[in-house]
Order: sequence, then structure tokens, then C-alpha cells
Amino acid sequence: MSPIALALTVLAFPAAAVFLLGVVPPLRRSGRPAGWLSIGAMAGALLASARLLLDLWVEPTRAEASWSWIPQADGALARVGLLVDPVSGIMLFLVSLVAFLVQLYSLGYMAHETPASLGRYYAYHALFAFSMLGLVAADNFLQLFIFWELVGLCSYLLIGFWYTRPEAARAAAKAFWVTKLGDLGFVIGVVLLWGETGLFDYASLLELVEAGGLDPRVLAVALFGVYLGAVGKSAQFPLHIWLPDAMEGPTPVSALIHAATMVAAGVYLVTRTYPLFEAAPGLLTLIAWVGAFTALLAATGALVQEDIKRVLAYSTVSQLGYMMAALGAGALAAGYYHLFTHGFFKALLFLAAGGVIHAAGTNDLFRMGRLFRRMPQTGLTFIVGSLALAGIWPLAGYFSKEEVLAGVWSAGLTVPFLMLAVTVFLTAFYMGRAVVLAFFGDREAEGHPHEPPRVMLGPLWLLAGLSAVAGLFGADFHGLVAGPDVQAPHGPGWLAPLSLGLAVAGLLGAWLVYQRRAVSPEALARALAPLYHAARRRYWLDDLFEAGYRGAILVLAALVGWVDRYLVDGLVNVASALALRSGAALRRIQTGRAQDYLYGVAAGFLFLLILWGSWR
Repeated sequence: MSPIALALTVLAFPAAAVFLLGVVPPLRRSGRPAGWLSIGAMAGALLASARLLLDLWVEPTRAEASWSWIPQADGALARVGLLVDPVSGIMLFLVSLVAFLVQLYSLGYMAHETPASLGRYYAYHALFAFSMLGLVAADNFLQLFIFWELVGLCSYLLIGFWYTRPEAARAAAKAFWVTKLGDLGFVIGVVLLWGETGLFDYASLLELVEAGGLDPRVLAVALFGVYLGAVGKSAQFPLHIWLPDAMEGPTPVSALIHAATMVAAGVYLVTRTYPLFEAAPGLLTLIAWVGAFTALLAATGALVQEDIKRVLAYSTVSQLGYMMAALGAGALAAGYYHLFTHGFFKALLFLAAGGVIHAAGTNDLFRMGRLFRRMPQTGLTFIVGSLALAGIWPLAGYFSKEEVLAGVWSAGLTVPFLMLAVTVFLTAFYMGRAVVLAFFGDREAEGHPHEPPRVMLGPLWLLAGLSAVAGLFGADFHGLVAGPDVQAPHGPGWLAPLSLGLAVAGLLGAWLVYQRRAVSPEALARALAPLYHAARRRYWLDDLFEAGYRGAILVLAALVGWVDRYLVDGLVNVASALALRSGAALRRIQTGRAQDYLYGVAAGFLFLLILWGSWR
């Protein structure tokens, strides 16, 4: 099959599942049959995407196909199309794989749901997968934006799946509106590009930019708007505040959102349109600085979390900062490679955390402990994911993280490099802390924890294997994404030992503090009281947004409401009152006698004759 046919097949499977679950209510309310339908559709998409990626790995190619969508006199105002190349092929495979494993895992995790609720859950999952795959395959900004908004809608539905819980409903609304704040910039950027060029598709825009047909200042402003969309979706500072609260959704939803779908959309957007961003080097520098700062800020936030899922949520924000920093530094393949490896071990960590929560009955790390003896398989897979995230050789995270550091160093961005280096230590420390508190430590977990069922363990072991071996394909991955002629960034000889040393030091520090109690965690918190308090309060960013909402948006809404009630409605009320009074006054000249009306017509006719004569 051709690449375009395979890409269409990948999209067709989840689209068919969405259609069937949407138009056949008995099927949607059937529970597990609805789940198996969605899982089967994702299995088909996974096989097609694997075949596509294998073909692209053997023979890298670029294939495009488009069809007229909005016609106009001199052609099509907009087109629908597909763009298949190694960049999109890798992402299609990653999304299909993670979505399939998460849906399979959900059969065990969501087994307590009613059939109607479970069917609704899988309908949302199928729509989410289709939306993300459509976003990846799009060949123009307009089509991408439509799927972009569908992804945002599905995230709202899935985060708020347990909508009867106030916390879940608030988290869903927060995620929706904060990401929409970034999407406003995206819309402005796309409209500005179209207004200046009349184009939406990436290839035509790139040709125009390379030919010097677009003012660089206009391009920089438009791309900054596009980048704001990525800031919202990929949780970059300061729009990262929605992601930790998104943990109120079911744990498999957290794995789906955090591993390879919603949060990856922003990084993928910048990667997909990177040739355009290269024409705005100042903007790339900004992206690198914001990404590095986001990585460090989120890592400090993860250090003080007690909820195991929130630790992983802040970790996701931090790793997204790594990816963006690499893209801003010009290390395109390194940032995208880290997105690829991160998809495996972060999905693994969330699903393993779901197994722990499922067994222990709590999210609180300090109410867990010594779970490894009762849940050795879950514990081992969680440890593999933690070591990969920390950047321990020879797991995948070590290779991709080292490439990111090398790319940032090679770009001469010393301060962002130092921020990322400190983040390496902090990442290892908070993941070591989570492992010790959950699986070892000196506290015995309550209840009777046990291993999850096989349908949940299978995805864990597969993701653990991928987290272990994905680092072996770094060179091939770089050649696919950046081209065979582009060399991977090589930092100085001390960089790899530094990265590994910082990771080992972080793990050792967590072991000494939380396992050996060489230093009391409480004493450490008191010694770093200002930073600890600020991190616990999320650096007051949520308070700042709430103050802005109350002090600006609500005040503006009250002002608009006053204008609407007393000026707009007031003018309408005055006009209607005058009309009523005028009608009452004019009613008096209505006598009901025909001769009076005849006199009036005659007088009016004479008056018109006099006016006509005077005008002549």
C-alpha cells in the first residue's frame, strides 16, 4: 500500500469506531463490547501505522495528497490533505500504540463502571485518538486547527469523565479555558498568515518564506501566535497550571494525555512547522529559554507533591520543557526523540501508578509503603520507568536527554543548559522519592494490595520493554527526522558523565533522605522553607490567574452587563416608549369618517404639487 493509503487506514479505524459508538446507542451502552470495538479499531490503526513506519524507516519518503474543501472562483480557498513523512509517521505510530495500550489497560481499571458509563468512556477515547491522528496527518494550518480543537474538547470530556465530582468538573473546565487562552494566539497567528499570503498549507508557506515573499516581522508575529497555541497545549510557563489538576480524570486518561496525545500536540506543532520557525531565530531563542525555565520550575513543584499522579504530572511539564528547549536550540531531532522516548516511559509510569492506586486505594504516597513485596511486577515496571525518566544508562531516557543537553550546549545557551542540568538532578530525586515512598520505606500500606489483572499488567511489561530498548534507535531516528546529512549534536566529552552523575546523585539523595533517613525530610523542608512554601503554593501562579479573573474579567463582565442593561436596553426601552406615546397621539386624528380622510389626501396632494413646482 502507498503511504497515503496507509495513513488513511490509520485514520479510518478510529473514525469507524467513533461513528458506530455515536449512531448506535445500544452498542455505546453495552459496556465491554463497546470497549472491545474501540480496542479493535485501535489495534487496526496500530498495525497500519507500524507498517507505515517500517516502510518509512526502510525508505524515507514524503507523500502528500489533498482535495478541494472550500471552493472559490479562482481555485480552492481551503483544502483537506494528508502529509506523510518520517515526522508524521513516527507520531502516528506512537499515538496509535499508546492509545491501544491505554484502552486495553482500561478494561481492567474501569471494570467497576456501569455499561453505559464504560461505553461513553470508550466513545470519548475513540474520538480522542481520531482527533490526535488527524492533527498529526494534517498538511495545513486550518485542518490542523480543527483537529487541535477536537483534541481540546476530548480532553475536557475525559478529564471531567466523573463529572459528578466537583473537583473533576473544575479541572476539566480549567484545562479547557487555559488551553483556549493559548489557542487565541494560535487563531490570530494562522489568520495573520492567511491574510498576508492567502495560504494555509505548510509547503506553500515555506516556499514563499524561502523566496522572501513574506515580511520577516509579520512572520515572526504570526509564528509567535502559533507558538502560544503550543504553550497552552504543551503546558509551558505560564499556561502550565492546568496540567496538574488534570489528574482528577481516570488514571488511564492521565496516561493518554501525558504520554503521546494532548500535551505532545504543541511540541509536534513546532516540530512539524520547524522550517518556518527557523526563519524567526529570535523566537526560537525565546522558546529555548521558556522551555528550560518550565523544566526547572515544574521539577521543583514535583518535589513537594504527596499525590503520586501529581508528581508524574509535574514531571510531564518538566519534560515538555526539555523538548521545547531542544527545539528552540535548533536540536530538532533531539527534542522530537525525547518526545518519542518520553511517550513510552511516561505512559508506563502512569499506568503503573494506576495499578498502585487500584490496589492500595489511595493516591497519597505517604499512605503507601513496602508495596514491592506484594506487587513485584508493578513495582519493577515502575522502577524501570523511573530510571528511564531519570536518565539512567542504558534506558531510553538517558540517550534522548543527553542529546537535548548536547543540543542546548552546542547552541551556546549556557543559562538554559544550567537550568536543564539542575533539572536532571531534581528529576532523579523526586522519582527516587516516589519509588521509595510507594514501594519501600518504613511504612506498611493499609489493606491488602495485590497485583492488577493481566489485562493491566500486559501493557506495563510492553512499555517497560520499549523504555529499555528505544534508546538503541537514536542514530536511525535522527537520520529519519533531520535527514542523513545532518549530524546529531555532540557535546563535550564531560557532558554524558555529568548527566549520568547528576541522575545517580539524585537517586542516591532520595534514598538517603527517604529510606535511610540520613537527613530528615522535615528538616530539609525547614532549611529550604521559602522555596518549599512557594512550591507548595505553586508559586502563586494559580492565585495570580484567579486574581486576574476576578479583578479584570469579572469587572469587565460587570461593566459590559451594565452597558447592556442600562444603555443598550435603555435606548430600546426609550424608543419603544416614544413609539407608544406617538401612536397614542396620532390615534386622535383618526375620526373614522371617510370625508375627513379624503380632505387629508387632497391636502397632501396639493402640498406635493406646490413642492414640485417650487423645485422646478
